[in-house]
Amino acid sequence: MTADALLNATYDEAMRKASGRTTIVSNVPERIGQYLNYIAANAELSKGVLAVVATSIAYKILHPEQDVRRHQATIEGGYAGRGFDSRYVTPFLKRCKFPAMAESGWLTRSLEQKSPYDRNYKGAITPRAMKEAFLGTMECLEETDVKPEDMLGHLFQALIIEREKKNIRLATPQNLSISDVFALLERHFSHPYKCHGTSRLPVLALYAVYECLVAELKRYDGKQLLPLESHTSADTRSGRMGDIDVANADGTPFEAVEVKFDVPISYNIVEVAKEKIETSRISRYYVLSTANVVAKDKERIDEAVRQIKNTHGCNLIVNGVMPSLKYYLRLIDSVNAFVDHYTALLAADKSVMFEHRAAWNQIVGQYK
Repeated sequence: MTADALLNATYDEAMRKASGRTTIVSNVPERIGQYLNYIAANAELSKGVLAVVATSIAYKILHPEQDVRRHQATIEGGYAGRGFDSRYVTPFLKRCKFPAMAESGWLTRSLEQKSPYDRNYKGAITPRAMKEAFLGTMECLEETDVKPEDMLGHLFQALIIEREKKNIRLATPQNLSISDVFALLERHFSHPYKCHGTSRLPVLALYAVYECLVAELKRYDGKQLLPLESHTSADTRSGRMGDIDVANADGTPFEAVEVKFDVPISYNIVEVAKEKIETSRISRYYVLSTANVVAKDKERIDEAVRQIKNTHGCNLIVNGVMPSLKYYLRLIDSVNAFVDHYTALLAADKSVMFEHRAAWNQIVGQYK
């Protein structure tokens, strides 16, 4: 059996068993099941561990003679785990919409050390419970008679259940006042999240506003709101001016918004904006933050804003995210349209985690 055939057949069987269920049908011992469940439940934050575990189990099924703890060909008696992962496992995880690394789990520093994955492994896998689950699973593969086929099926069922739990329908409250929507956004941004990606939320809210503004205001006639770039794309690499970009009909920059999350606006940040502005013909450039302006830099920032206006013609606007959102919400015709746009972005954006979506529903449901 090929690796692709194994992964696909195991997935199909796991789908059959997990369909409509919240519990796993499995023959693996409870302790091993707990390890696999923990890995699946925390895979968003430990994608590398998931890739390495899935690779190790699948390779063990296909090559039962191999000690998969010896995960590099340069380790005595080892095999090329990274190559198997890159070719088969990570592409499979992506196809199934499971958490996945860009290329391979072995690109994670805590997992790439040249030593076997045994109890002496020194890699800094965190938290401690994840390291225990990881090494416990690897130990089980080599030192017990638990069938790796059962382990892979259990893992896929757990991942399917986690995936379906996260496909939640987002609340789209209607006919709210501007102050109500503003309060919901404040609570959504400031919720005590444990996951990463929270800095994306203000960007999505501002983009949702721009979707309304570009459709409604005469200023944006003939202009194009460009699609959002990946959260990790650097402006210099992507060729974009900011996190949000509006272009002229010929594709040249017209207006841009740079969004900072919990980062006070310093003179250095304004200097970076100035450099972008000077090489373009942009009309407006916003630098917005959920934090304040650095007090000692305020005079220099004000002077830079005046200088840019006088020498270039661009209006550089330094402000807070929340005051800007409140102002924009007053400009648009339909607050309902903004809420629809924001929730659609929350549902689709890859940087938004399940915790962000669940928090939105909770905040909307509890709002009075």
